[in-house]
Amino acid sequence: MSNVRTAAEAMRRLEELEAQITGKKVDPSAEAKKQAAAYNAAFWEHMHTGMPQNGLKAGSDGAGGYLVPDTYDTELVQALAEKNVIRQIAKAIPTTQRMHIPVANGIGDAAWIREGEPWGINEADFGEVVLDAYKLATSIRVSDEMLEDGGVDIEEYIRKIYAERIGEAEEEAFVRGNGKGKPLGLIYQAPMGAISELEGDITLDDILNLEYSVKQAYRENAVWLMSEDAYHKLRRIPHYDGRPLWNPNLKEGEPEYLFGHRIYICKSMDDVAPGSIPVMFGDFRFFWIGDRGKRVIKRLVERYADRGQVAFITTERVDAKLVMPDAVKYLKINGKAQAAAEE
Repeated sequence: MSNVRTAAEAMRRLEELEAQITGKKVDPSAEAKKQAAAYNAAFWEHMHTGMPQNGLKAGSDGAGGYLVPDTYDTELVQALAEKNVIRQIAKAIPTTQRMHIPVANGIGDAAWIREGEPWGINEADFGEVVLDAYKLATSIRVSDEMLEDGGVDIEEYIRKIYAERIGEAEEEAFVRGNGKGKPLGLIYQAPMGAISELEGDITLDDILNLEYSVKQAYRENAVWLMSEDAYHKLRRIPHYDGRPLWNPNLKEGEPEYLFGHRIYICKSMDDVAPGSIPVMFGDFRFFWIGDRGKRVIKRLVERYADRGQVAFITTERVDAKLVMPDAVKYLKINGKAQAAAEE
């Protein structure tokens, strides 16, 4: 599947696979909507007061926690995307179990043959990418008085803290996670596209080399992912071959472009230093984030009762994989000087 002619063809195949595995969403019936509304009311009543509600039984995780309502789960994902830049450019899909994504490599090339000459059959090398699930959690504490007096919007408060903490942890793992108890990061899944010409520094030629190391099929929807340090170093170069380098954002909040491709700043990417990886380029829609089930919130009373506080433990299960390795590549900073010093 890595030898597809266009990124659109690859995306279509992956979307067909996604539909087969996850199933298509069906509009809920009136009764289902009524049940969802009742569950939502019971869920937040429990979060505020701690009183058990019969309507929560359907959403129990069996360990004292409850699945968040559908609408709130969607809001949490949206809040995560605001804090985690990878979620803005990747593809997030719901999963209910381990997801095996078949990938074919080394399909082979066409060859000219003479009339009557035998020809060999190229065998495809098939493999698979597995989307698993790693558990990520954070605890949030609120005073009894704040809950009793209505001094805090618990829904908004949990959403804000959850997005900040979980979003930051997700982004770090999606970029540089080691795969041990957390997802394997992009820097370990994507191939190197270019190495800087200068030792310990970055130039525009390096950026162009990285851009054109990615197949044309994936460059159409490709974007830059870079550290703030790399952005600042490149931003100080105002022109390239007599042409303006940057497409300026004329209004606050508008995106910036480098060589026609949008720039995303990622705090989890390396600073520019010998041996570092400060820039990635490609079509990140082929980086799939698997959200396993719904988020869970557990309300703890006894643990912090002596402090007059209630704790909320929020958990999620997630994994992420680059399902088309050729779609994204990285720039590595020349580390010869560093290697020589270490020797």
